[in-house]
Amino acid sequence: MPLPHPIRFGANYVPSAGWFHSWLDLSPHAVRRDFEDLAGIGLDHVRVFPIWPWIQPNRTLIRQRGIDALLDVIDVAAEFGLSVAVDLLQGHLSSFDFLPSWVLTWHRRSLFTDPEVRDGVAAYADRLTRAVAGRDNVFAVTLGNEVDNLYPANPTTPEASTRWAAELIDVVRAAAPRLLALHSLYDASWYDPGHPFHPVDSVDLGDLTTVHSWVFNGVSALDGPLGPATLTHADYLVELAAATSLDPARPVWLQEVGAPRPDVPEADAPAFVRRTLDAVTANPALWGVTWWCSHDLDRAMADFPDREYDLGLFTVGHRAKPAAAELAAVVRELRRTGGRPAAGARAALLCDVDLRTEPERRAEVAPGSAFHSEWVRLRQAGPLAIVTAGRATDAGHLSARGIDTVLTPA
Repeated sequence: MPLPHPIRFGANYVPSAGWFHSWLDLSPHAVRRDFEDLAGIGLDHVRVFPIWPWIQPNRTLIRQRGIDALLDVIDVAAEFGLSVAVDLLQGHLSSFDFLPSWVLTWHRRSLFTDPEVRDGVAAYADRLTRAVAGRDNVFAVTLGNEVDNLYPANPTTPEASTRWAAELIDVVRAAAPRLLALHSLYDASWYDPGHPFHPVDSVDLGDLTTVHSWVFNGVSALDGPLGPATLTHADYLVELAAATSLDPARPVWLQEVGAPRPDVPEADAPAFVRRTLDAVTANPALWGVTWWCSHDLDRAMADFPDREYDLGLFTVGHRAKPAAAELAAVVRELRRTGGRPAAGARAALLCDVDLRTEPERRAEVAPGSAFHSEWVRLRQAGPLAIVTAGRATDAGHLSARGIDTVLTPA
């Protein structure tokens, strides 16, 4: 059944001036100008990314001035009615990894398996979470931005990855019981059979599931920028997550989705925004959508992959791009109708793969697989759930997810 609250809409905050390096000499005035842009198109939240090694440059040194800068950003967000989700470990951002020197060079040791490193990370997570929990407009803490991107530079195993995340979730919950505690992974954890972070972690750890939908993962190569596989990829990931969870009511946050070039040419971006959101907002499991990202990256900055420069809803000069106008229109329309599309009973496609127990079969549900292709074909007729064989005859599970028919793949 649909979640009781309206769908949340926000943006992943990329500062318009200086990218994330702006944390080194934070300007509240610049942040204020950026958040004015986002509030102006009707968004209700931002996801922010303090840079871990600049706050904890030594395992036993946590800089209060770094924490104060984060609190200043949170306070500016409150001025514009924006709530805030804080990511702890950055970690990985836009193809760059930010790791403290105490896990590098002669001190090289794995973030996920070394006991001293894990103790240091836990101390950082506790300190930062307790600090942000004192701000009323903070609603969530995520362990980090796509922490699985930090593998293989930080070797790990599935067992170690699960234990690492579970321990930190416990730290966050103990430090801030009122906040959502979340675990964030990119989609290799759903599609790569050998990846040491498993789908079960996403759906079992933390207070809701997060997914990141990027069509440069090969989806756009299947049928182009406005093809059905591309436009329903976000919905497909939400459905995989809902099908993998033992809790049929567990919400799924589309924590990242964007219109990357050249996969989505600039002229097609508004249609991509509209049709992607039309598809995914029909999903009763959807908790919220957070667009990547708020602002473009200044091309005066070097060495980023080309697609990273133009992902913003706004230019570095604060001009709203056509994608921003389309996102704002979708938000207005949903709020006029109560915040969620009307939900009705829907069919589900039977999936022979149970990602909870068979992560080695992940390639069988990856984009372009036979199952994915069949789901995309049937999805064109309307919303389509996914259900695993083990729950296909569970009347309670089907009813809770609004499923009235189970289809067998052709």
